[in-house]
Amino acid sequence: MQLYQSNQIKIYNSLTGKKEVFKPINEGHVGMYVCGPTVYSNVHLGNVRTFMSFDMVFRYLKHLGYKVRYVRNITDAGHLENDEDAGEDKITKKARLEQIEPMEVVQRYTVDFHNILNTLNFLPPSIEPTATGHIIEQIELISKIIDNGFAYEVNGSVYFDVHKFNETNEYGKLSKRKLEDLIHNTRALDGQSDKKNPQDFALWKKAEPQHIMRWPSPWSDGFPGWHLECTAMSTKYLGEQFDIHGGGMDLKFPHHECEIAQNEAAKGVSPVNYWMHANMLELNGSRMSKSTGNTVNPNELLSGDNKFFSKAFAPGVIRFFNAQSSYRSVLDLTDDGLLASEKGFNRLMEGIKLLNNIKASGDSAFDVNAWKQKCYDAMNDDFNSPILIAHLFEAVKYINQIKEGKAGVSQEDLEILKTTMHAFVFDVLGLENTSETNSGTDKLSGAVDVLIKLRQEARANKDFALSDKIRDELAEVGIVLKDGKDGTTFSIN
Repeated sequence: MQLYQSNQIKIYNSLTGKKEVFKPINEGHVGMYVCGPTVYSNVHLGNVRTFMSFDMVFRYLKHLGYKVRYVRNITDAGHLENDEDAGEDKITKKARLEQIEPMEVVQRYTVDFHNILNTLNFLPPSIEPTATGHIIEQIELISKIIDNGFAYEVNGSVYFDVHKFNETNEYGKLSKRKLEDLIHNTRALDGQSDKKNPQDFALWKKAEPQHIMRWPSPWSDGFPGWHLECTAMSTKYLGEQFDIHGGGMDLKFPHHECEIAQNEAAKGVSPVNYWMHANMLELNGSRMSKSTGNTVNPNELLSGDNKFFSKAFAPGVIRFFNAQSSYRSVLDLTDDGLLASEKGFNRLMEGIKLLNNIKASGDSAFDVNAWKQKCYDAMNDDFNSPILIAHLFEAVKYINQIKEGKAGVSQEDLEILKTTMHAFVFDVLGLENTSETNSGTDKLSGAVDVLIKLRQEARANKDFALSDKIRDELAEVGIVLKDGKDGTTFSIN
């Protein structure tokens, strides 16, 4: 008997706005699609938060014994600036600015994406399709939509007819937007004069002469629309209808809304039973933004080479910090928050280390089976990782009591405790046991702090030669000191 047969999951469905009992289309099997990155720059930390949330969902479904086909795409063409139908392709623009080929941009940032996710202990998806690898499927999909009367061709470009679709279907049902409101709030945009209505969106764009990334089609040499790519790839590998579609909250409209419309227009069925959306990641209480400088990328967070945080943070700490908040909540990334998470993470890892060395001693003073069920209940309630973590710390408290001789544990309960803690900490939350590494890091931090104090004393005594010598020799071994208004910090390069 698989665990999923005795565990009923409830998922908050963005489409209906409520938690629903999860019933997969095919018993014991789950099809899940998550919108992947557009690979024109280093992966955004907010995107990492989304992917980390769905990595946890993937892990838990696998833990319950489901056979999961997890599809997460790579967008390597067709995503125009500002998520509009006019403007330059993001990848083409990056290639032009750096004077390299578009596929060099794709390769560079796809490798970066994979490296970051590997560092943060992600499981790879079952399939990772690329948009450029599915041009034929996208052309076929457009042809079906045209044949069904929901798209039109103008000057080599093809647009989805939102008004025609809305006569027999409901455009806006995911984002709870009414077409009348969209009409009223639509502003005129340059380069969209070919559309019948401003709300229509591109399925295929005719490429301008200078546009490098282009493919032949029945309508023109051009490229597919961003929304179309995910519809083609998700349904190719998961079928016309599948279980779960995930992504960031910012994709709900228009991207996911358009995916629903495309599938219904082409195939007459709504593609997804459960829509899941991860909320935004903020930095010090404000939205991350490159234009304002309020942003940090994953490598900078991992290395400590940034202006926001007092030190580098281990991958496990970052995962633990993410899991302390529901995937549906806005998460505010702060130095204090990460430092607190580091303490909690280390306490949890120390508890597991103690658990591995504990021997049975008398009767249990803790209802281990009831505790185990509470762990499952938390994850069954829309993957409530914060409540799960609270239960894990209940166990850590009990483990410390056993170690101190203040409580006993039977052999049977000890095995259940070990198995359950390992399953949820490592398999489900994906936390790597880096306690030994942290110990080494803490010793290094202590040693550098001593040198920083010696340097401060040297500066106070106006011994600037010694002060500079400490700074320069640390830099030679990759430890960079940064003097700020709040004192001196360091990062490891």
